[in-house]
Amino acid sequence: MADRREHRGSGITAHIPVLLAESIEALRVKRGGSYIDCTVGGGGHAQAILEAGGRLVGLDADPQAIKAAQGKLKNFGRLTLVNENFGHLADVCKSLNLSIVDGILFDLGMSSLQLEVSGRGFSFMRDEPLDMRFSPQQSVTAADIVNSYSVDDLAKLIGKYGEGSRSRTIAAHIMRNRPITTSGQLAEIVARAVGRRGRIHPATQTFQALRIAVNNELDNLKIGLAQAIDLLAQRGRIAVISFHSLEDGFVKEIFRKESSECICPAGTPVCICNHEPRLKLTRRKPVQPTSEEIANNPRSRSARLRVAEKV
Repeated sequence: MADRREHRGSGITAHIPVLLAESIEALRVKRGGSYIDCTVGGGGHAQAILEAGGRLVGLDADPQAIKAAQGKLKNFGRLTLVNENFGHLADVCKSLNLSIVDGILFDLGMSSLQLEVSGRGFSFMRDEPLDMRFSPQQSVTAADIVNSYSVDDLAKLIGKYGEGSRSRTIAAHIMRNRPITTSGQLAEIVARAVGRRGRIHPATQTFQALRIAVNNELDNLKIGLAQAIDLLAQRGRIAVISFHSLEDGFVKEIFRKESSECICPAGTPVCICNHEPRLKLTRRKPVQPTSEEIANNPRSRSARLRVAEKV
């Protein structure tokens, strides 16, 4: 589920997928091929795959996203939608008797559906219950974390997942202002803690950190990517769109490792790992949005697309 923009008009939400043409080109979608969209979201990338003649399995942890995709894609055949986190990709494919596919897409991050209409506190632009769960089946909410973690644990979480430099100050302010139950409360507390400078809201990194922690995003990504590589046919493609440096660095490292002939620790005089690469990179640097796409969809500005091929 990625950082996308949606427009409302006459009660209808229009979905704009990020790096759409680049993703479809990267996956080399062919008629009759089998593909998986691990984060189907509003269905934009899924629609393009189906229009190109592919057969598609679409996953999403968020039941609201599955419902939205069902509406958008209702006129297509060759489609199966599953309300499940991509950390369970292998189990989903096993249940569908799907053992090999031609391409897999991960579109990470937040959808506009979640930011604007979910009512789960993903955004600091409105005052909503501090939830942040992709799925209501998950047990821990963002409110649980901010109201129960110690200052040390909060600071570590915000520093690690929010990539922020003032995590200790933010954690201390959160502790002093408990209980915190809404996104608006939390955003104001963080703003008071670090001040307002620049165009980026000071609570952005804290909200990112809490969302990643609540949804166990990086662990699920590690598991999902490993399972996706297993499922790819020879010369099948895996494409990952990320929206912040933590995700992008994580994907870059996994692709680097899986495309390397040796993964021995630095300084090892002779290779002893016997590692066999499973991937090859289609290009070393990620694909980024054009200036035209950024102008039409400002939320796409941080998107990075990395692509690898099964060997």
